[in-house]
Amino acid sequence: MASLSGCVAVDRALPKANTAPSPHRPHSAAPVVPAAPTRPLNRHAPTGLENLLQEQWQLFPGRTGVAVMRLDGGEWITGQRMTELFPQQSVSKTWVALTILDLVDQGKVSLDQKVRITRDDLAVFHQPIRDRVIANGEIEVTVLALLEQAIIASDNTANDSLLRTVGGPQAVQSFLARKNLGAIRFGPGERLLQSGIAGLDWRQDYALGSSFYAARDALPFAKRKAALDRYLANPIDGASPEAIVRALARLARGELLSPASTKLILGIMSRTSSGPNRMKAGVPTGWRFLHKTGTGQILPPVSTGYNDIGIMTAPDGTRYAMAIMMGSTTASIPQRMSFMQFVSRTVATYHDQ
Repeated sequence: MASLSGCVAVDRALPKANTAPSPHRPHSAAPVVPAAPTRPLNRHAPTGLENLLQEQWQLFPGRTGVAVMRLDGGEWITGQRMTELFPQQSVSKTWVALTILDLVDQGKVSLDQKVRITRDDLAVFHQPIRDRVIANGEIEVTVLALLEQAIIASDNTANDSLLRTVGGPQAVQSFLARKNLGAIRFGPGERLLQSGIAGLDWRQDYALGSSFYAARDALPFAKRKAALDRYLANPIDGASPEAIVRALARLARGELLSPASTKLILGIMSRTSSGPNRMKAGVPTGWRFLHKTGTGQILPPVSTGYNDIGIMTAPDGTRYAMAIMMGSTTASIPQRMSFMQFVSRTVATYHDQ
């Protein structure tokens, strides 16, 4: 069966998918706490919010982790299975982006630097850039354009090209460790990750046409299931929801990158085109939202790695970092979207409480 992968985020349309404008970034390098004089400082999540999240989480089929962290006006964090590791899939593109921007801040890479991409660099699943490479044999793309393509369009080849530019998976792992980002792993790159999950050994011809799907579908069900079960039990790209929201909080506060790079990546994430009917569709009018999605492989009836992470900003400037990680579930796509929308909508509802 041809199914979606870690960078595929094609959601069915649901009503009222709000389009959020680009996030505000203060010009000063010093963090600015938005004023909320009518709401007292509170370092505990509202009980009603916690109860509703737990109730809906318990009803949702499968293994899902949720974390919500308020950054301003009294920091708090709440959620379910917050410290367990869940497959990230394309959520991990966030860490590649931060790693290369860290190199930009160090003067080791420039945003207008050209990166060469050939047919041998093509990845698997969602990679809109592939058609240009095939048509021309090879192309050169700036680091900035690859950043936008990897985050906004969740392009696997664009992301792998950035990964190659930073020095490979070890460079991203080193960034995560150096910044003390906690329980966030980084895998071997898209090709090895997805072929391993499927129970295949990577071959470059899998990057073309439907070769990967055909090879995967030819495997015995038992072999595919064993490979997927191994991945889910100990995801090589796993991360905990709590570590993710704390990393997003530090990013938003300017603690991970320079002010210019922070503003750039948050702006790019505000233009993400994947997952418009995930958390974003629950964000009320007047609020802002930026995010990165992830979508894993499917072995019916189980879907894996269906994720959304992001920062939701209230009209008064209060920010909430959120992560929903559906490690494995039998829920339909509309059910998954509905749960994600419920989380963002409920957080907004309890904003002033």
